[in-house]
Amino acid sequence: MASVEEVRSALARHRPVMLDGPARAAVAMVLRPGAARRSDVLLIERAHKAGDPWSGHMAFPGGRQDPEDESPRVTAERETLEEVGVDLAGAELLGRLDDLAGRHAGRPDGLVISAFVYHVPEPPPLAPNEEVERAFWLPVASLLEPARHVDYRFRHELGTLAMPGIRVGDAEHHVVWGLTYRFLEHFFTLLGRRLPAGRLSEREGLTRP
Repeated sequence: MASVEEVRSALARHRPVMLDGPARAAVAMVLRPGAARRSDVLLIERAHKAGDPWSGHMAFPGGRQDPEDESPRVTAERETLEEVGVDLAGAELLGRLDDLAGRHAGRPDGLVISAFVYHVPEPPPLAPNEEVERAFWLPVASLLEPARHVDYRFRHELGTLAMPGIRVGDAEHHVVWGLTYRFLEHFFTLLGRRLPAGRLSEREGLTRP
């Protein structure tokens, strides 16, 4: 599954939900041709920084919209070039996923995040900057493998929360969860596939973000 033709067709039929908010960010879901006419997806591990709430997270390249960015799409393309050295200006934009509202401890935080899906037939070698620990490609289909699906547990001021996640590496924190998981969940739904919903800790009455 997940040939570029399949993704292109699914996104062409989709009318993305666009949200308004006081702050914006954008990410790029970048695909390249993989084995057997399937696609690979670009993921990054964010740099490990003390005090950074996103430290070490597995994610798509992206970031907050700068005042000079004309649109969220410009933000996604600028951040991808800065973070991993992939220029999306000439890439094929396959489509846009639904905007997501950022959340903190299960509550909206005012940040709206947009995701744009690109196809890059011949991507350059990845060149992570200081904001990125590493960048790598992974077969899209592998994200649906049941063996990769885990409950990712983390602690915050309200207690311990278990979120649905996808293991993409050997280290304990090499798990896609939260915002990136929600974008992937939507992406696969458009393709007629399903990721597991996961389960939450029963403590604190927390709700899924």
